[in-house]
Amino acid sequence: MRGHGHSNYDENQPVSWATLRELTPYLRNHLPRILLALLCLVAAKVASVGLPFALKHIVDFLDTSGTNSLTLVPVALLLAYGGLRFANVLFGELRDTIFGRVTERAMRSIGLTVFKHLHTLDLEFHLNRRTGGLSRDIERGTNGISFLLRFMVFNIVPTFIEIGMVVVLLGWQYSVYYALIVLVAVVSYVAFSVWATEWRTGFIRRANAAESRSSSRAVDSLLNFETVKYFGNEQYEAQAYDSELENWEQARRQNRLSLFALNAGQALIIATALTAAMMLAAKHTLGGEMSIGDFVLINAFMMQIFMPLNFLGFVYREMKGSMANIEAMFALLRQQPRVRDRDSAPDLKVSKGELRFDQVRFNYTDDRAILRDVSFTLPPRHKLAIVGSSGAGKSTILKLLFRFYDTSGGRILIDDQDISQVSQHSLRACLGIVPQDTVLFNQSIRDNIRYGRPAATDGEVDKAIRMAHLDGFIASLPKGADTLVGERGLKLSGGEKQRVAIARAILKDAPIIVFDEATSSLDSSSERAILDAIRDISRNHSMLVIAHRLSTIVDADAILVLDEGRVVEQGRHEDLLAARGHYAHLWAVQQRHDND
Repeated sequence: MRGHGHSNYDENQPVSWATLRELTPYLRNHLPRILLALLCLVAAKVASVGLPFALKHIVDFLDTSGTNSLTLVPVALLLAYGGLRFANVLFGELRDTIFGRVTERAMRSIGLTVFKHLHTLDLEFHLNRRTGGLSRDIERGTNGISFLLRFMVFNIVPTFIEIGMVVVLLGWQYSVYYALIVLVAVVSYVAFSVWATEWRTGFIRRANAAESRSSSRAVDSLLNFETVKYFGNEQYEAQAYDSELENWEQARRQNRLSLFALNAGQALIIATALTAAMMLAAKHTLGGEMSIGDFVLINAFMMQIFMPLNFLGFVYREMKGSMANIEAMFALLRQQPRVRDRDSAPDLKVSKGELRFDQVRFNYTDDRAILRDVSFTLPPRHKLAIVGSSGAGKSTILKLLFRFYDTSGGRILIDDQDISQVSQHSLRACLGIVPQDTVLFNQSIRDNIRYGRPAATDGEVDKAIRMAHLDGFIASLPKGADTLVGERGLKLSGGEKQRVAIARAILKDAPIIVFDEATSSLDSSSERAILDAIRDISRNHSMLVIAHRLSTIVDADAILVLDEGRVVEQGRHEDLLAARGHYAHLWAVQQRHDND
């Protein structure tokens, strides 16, 4: 099997009313509007319950009246009937309109809360997440809130309010037997619908899975159209697809038969209750205890009660799905970041821009040390390069500096302030970065550069473009800086994306700028342009360069050589070559590779 589908939610998850409790804080601010909507709901149901009484009086008047023309009494009754029907619809629409605002605001508020919370979670969570699944969890969760609130307020609650009113009125006005018939019928109907819906769940899930498999098989085959042709396997593919369709057909048949059983059982309960009530009403009417109008009233009440219950199976199943989806979204909110600001953490105050690592240790797991007592200092407005073989710990230094992780030991200080004691927001505000893999938003070049400082003017953006040596490239584009870069910047080359990242870092104007292997995969002309840009901005910033190509950092004030998480050498390019150690070996290997 090449592909398989998955259900949008866990059908086996029980309806958890705790989910409603988690929703309560988001609804509390809208209490007056909710109460107004509930008043409209009650008014609509009072009008609905009043309709059979108006009908009863009309029928009784017509049955006993000897006149052939309309008089004031039947006209008033007919107007009352029309007014009640209009009131029922009007108050229902008002309820929908008033409560709709509550639902939309709750969806917006929860969606925003989850989005903001996801941005507070640490790198560990985001490395393990599946972006598509995460966005679907948020989308399904917010849609689930809409469905749940709509059906709770517009379907379930009104139906049971009406049933309660009808039971009381029938028991009080007529006979307790009518109330018992309604109660027994409703309880039986609900119990049967819940049981049958649970039973049908397996068939529904099987049908959905079969549909997903057949769809996946068809798409997979068509995407590999050329391969099918190469091997002449059209008939094989058709048979495989037909086999999946056969499974789908059988699953659909079982689903259809189970739906028939559900509908037939519901219809039997309704018919039995209606027949029992009508037989009792007929007996009382023939015995003179009730009028024809009373007979019509009871029939109308019975029909009115059972009509909305017809949707119960569907509503119950969808409510289960909605609650499961909401629960999945709230589970995201329960995720806590490992890296957290301490209470009332002060902002980082940067005056010089000195960076110091003091005996820093770090390990992802207890048995795997990444950094071992790393110490170095980047003086203000100096350029420090970090080199080493793959896996030496260079990228980990960057992650610790930005506090994506906290150190396992030692301290990282900026202007003598421990970065673990200040707010993460203020820390990252003083750091600029040109990453190894520049990922851009699907917006214009100008918007991507302005992301470094969203409040920057067009003039400041243009200055950053010139300093990043990006102006010549932009001038060659028909739309200039307003050119869209495509999904993840795919319309730009590696060098162009790097220069956009440099312009973004320049615009941010942070005191410390980090270059993370910024030229590792570029051609020589792109590399020269980027090195020129780096030299231009190095005069006014402290610069930490994580380098793969050693030729790009020969002018660094100091070079730090990492090996297996330890600093093994430190000094200027010429001094390290003369020492004939790790750095000299790395340099010789790269020179041989470049000459080849």
